[in-house]
Amino acid sequence: MDNGKFIEICKNEVVKYTNDHLDKQISSDDVYVVWLTKALQNNKALLSTTLLDGMYYELTYNGDKNELYIDVYKRLENKELTLGD
Repeated sequence: MDNGKFIEICKNEVVKYTNDHLDKQISSDDVYVVWLTKALQNNKALLSTTLLDGMYYELTYNGDKNELYIDVYKRLENKELTLGD
């Protein structure tokens, strides 16, 4: 599947999931791609929304089986770490 079609499908799935599970309603304009890759016939993307809820959505397309999977994550913390010399 080409990246453009995959992103369109992913955004629509994130909108469906968000609108089904949260009190707010969003559109695909509120969804953005954080990271995207394609390897052979498989695609994977990490997406988020403009909502300040810390949610991330990982979508994986298995081209061999024509299956799409969604994993939903919530960022619990983001802090700077000190690196040693």
